[in-house]
Amino acid sequence: MAQALRSAVFVNPADTEGFRHVLGRFCSGVTVITAIDPVTGAPVGFTCQSFTSLSLDPPLVAFTVSDRSSTWPHIEPSGAFCVNVLATDQQTLCRSFARSGTDKFAGVQWSPGPGTGSPRLAGSLAWIDCRIEAVHPGGDHSIVVGRVQALDAAEPGRATEPLLYYGSGFRSLATPTP
Repeated sequence: MAQALRSAVFVNPADTEGFRHVLGRFCSGVTVITAIDPVTGAPVGFTCQSFTSLSLDPPLVAFTVSDRSSTWPHIEPSGAFCVNVLATDQQTLCRSFARSGTDKFAGVQWSPGPGTGSPRLAGSLAWIDCRIEAVHPGGDHSIVVGRVQALDAAEPGRATEPLLYYGSGFRSLATPTP
């Protein structure tokens, strides 16, 4: 028998905490979006949970980025980015790329993606190298669509547990059922 749901709570636009609480019940993977700043030639990046596949034909992905991001203005002019899908053992890397005003690449091993040259982070479960196809406004965020140029998954033998985020904290997968 299905459980009865509590009565609906209507969205009060000023209640961002309630909005976050409810949407925090959706589990997401964690990625780091990277690129090469075309002005400085330095690698740049930020942690991103709002990544999704968008289309198979043509191969497109999408993510959203806050209009307050200090990193996005260094990525957008490059016209390219790489999505790095993080593993459970990359929580420290995730936290580092979530901070502003630090050298996020200090001590981080990376190599240029074959399609765009955007950084592929060592140890990631997968990477997706993209050219920016479109950027759309979306409230206090921008919706970025990328056309996939190249992609690959973890090398053989690498642990394949993804880093997950749920309810304001990191999580891991339970043993999958057959």
